[in-house]
Amino acid sequence: MAVLIRFLFRFASLLPLPVLHALGWCLGWLSFALSSRYRRRLFAHAQQAGFSRGVALASVGESGKLVAELPRLWLGRSVPVAWEGAEHIEAALAERRGVLFLTPHLGCFEVAAQAYAQRFGDRQPTTVLFRPARKAWLRELMAGARERPGLFTAPTTLAGVKQLIKALKAGQAVGLLPDQVPPAGQGVWAPFFGRDAYTMTLSARLVHASQARILIAWCERLSGGRGYRVHVRPFEGSGGVALSEDAGEAAAQINRAMEMLVRECPQQYLWSYDRYKAPAPATR
Repeated sequence: MAVLIRFLFRFASLLPLPVLHALGWCLGWLSFALSSRYRRRLFAHAQQAGFSRGVALASVGESGKLVAELPRLWLGRSVPVAWEGAEHIEAALAERRGVLFLTPHLGCFEVAAQAYAQRFGDRQPTTVLFRPARKAWLRELMAGARERPGLFTAPTTLAGVKQLIKALKAGQAVGLLPDQVPPAGQGVWAPFFGRDAYTMTLSARLVHASQARILIAWCERLSGGRGYRVHVRPFEGSGGVALSEDAGEAAAQINRAMEMLVRECPQQYLWSYDRYKAPAPATR
């Protein structure tokens, strides 16, 4: 089975992006039709955030595209990428400080890191935090596909956290998905669209340990398979005030910043992600 899946991945990586997105749209709606649990979570989370069922339904096809585009992004040719707000990165790099990018489950977060590495990686590389897959063959595929010139990966372990701190102190960039639910003991409960969600404290810990600058970013998936546009914003988690030293308030600030990004394009947010679940026990 593993050999077959690797073959399919490599075959799909050769397909044009419009074809992959069309297949992904169908995949998304198939998942929606087959899973009542998926439908309930999708509608409940969008409603919690104040969005209509129309927005939730628009996200169904986008979620499928998120899966279908992975072979091309991991193994295929580079994709067209435009930028909006790249001047914020230029300013951060000019300060010679580390840069922490915070990106929610919005649009194509895989491309955001790749696009940075392609444009800025020769000046300062970036390291992204990722959760290793359980299956060995998939771990190998992901590690080999995600790392490229100017782009490194760090696992969600103590060693990985040390790697991120080291990179920031060296003036490099680091990328996180702060709306990912961390294991128990590694987060705090903080409001996210009006409901408490278990939120990682790692973002604030990294900033306070390295004095890094925070930028928030997301990668828009353009219609018709035309490519992507990376949007970069300065961190304004609390009216422009610096990130709080208090873990709970810092998590709330970051959640508000992520909400701001989601409101820019709610139809590309992954509403089906179980954002409000209880954290899993921490593992060594």
